[in-house]
Amino acid sequence: MILSVSRRTDIPCRYSEWFMNRIREGSAVVRNPFNAGQLGRIPMTPEAVDCIVFWTKDPQPLIPYLKELDNRGYRYYFQFTLTPYGKNLEPGLRDKKEIEDCFRELAREIGRERIIWRYDPVVVNEVLNPAYHKREFARLCRELQGCMRSITISFVDMYEKRGIGNAAQRSGCPEAGSDALRLREEKLLRPVNKEEMEELAAFFSRTASSMGIPVNACCEEADLSALGVGRAACIDKAVLEEILGGKLRLKPDKGQRKGCGCYESVDIGAYNTCRNGCIYCYAHHSPRSLEENLRKADKQGELLVGSVREGEKVRERKAVSCFEGQYELPL
Repeated sequence: MILSVSRRTDIPCRYSEWFMNRIREGSAVVRNPFNAGQLGRIPMTPEAVDCIVFWTKDPQPLIPYLKELDNRGYRYYFQFTLTPYGKNLEPGLRDKKEIEDCFRELAREIGRERIIWRYDPVVVNEVLNPAYHKREFARLCRELQGCMRSITISFVDMYEKRGIGNAAQRSGCPEAGSDALRLREEKLLRPVNKEEMEELAAFFSRTASSMGIPVNACCEEADLSALGVGRAACIDKAVLEEILGGKLRLKPDKGQRKGCGCYESVDIGAYNTCRNGCIYCYAHHSPRSLEENLRKADKQGELLVGSVREGEKVRERKAVSCFEGQYELPL
């Protein structure tokens, strides 16, 4: 089984203690985000988990636990998002220079082959224009050279659920809900046009390839291969097989959006639980739900937020190895 930690929230940054407690206990309970009455117990022992894929904008809280994960026999790699944006777009994150230092620290700890840098999403507006992205992308490539195996890019999507005007509420901003804030966010986010996308994709590919770093695009309908940009798979079979040292039986993940190249994984996160507050994020659409979930978060709990309510049944999920020639594992 491939464990995704997590597309739904930044567990390494916000819930590392909870995650490690579940590792030590050997399982977590996850509520189906599309059917709250369905709960499953996910086995998290080294025998059940072939590999962990971490998704994060700041893994610093998890780094002290990596040796423990190694000693317990877990294998993993990181999808590390690092963008050159400020508090207006990512209000809940710490200073980006500190996160850049963290990127280098992580590479020293685990090696570049287990880190994929996500320059994602690419937001274009009056301030964050193509010239800005070219300058900052080139700078980050130079400063992080030797710290990642590849780069994944994507261009901002205008998710209906994202909720313009809600981002500041998600991170506790006092201006939340104001007309001025809504107008400011509308200016910050707009679709990226074809010319901008192609100009930047070509520059990203040319710049990174000069340093020996491949660039892939995540969930882009446009074919950017003529510009030197491949198609990304965040849950990547080739990467997994390289890290694990064997052939895997994996199926494409049909639950992801159109254009996604990912293979199946099991996600233990929950939506509306992240205080990073990124205004472009698809994983938040209700500030009220966020605050409620944060009150219910328990680092000792089986679930990331809340608990199993009286009368609810938890389905035991079978542990299935992805290695060829291995099938269901005993729980």
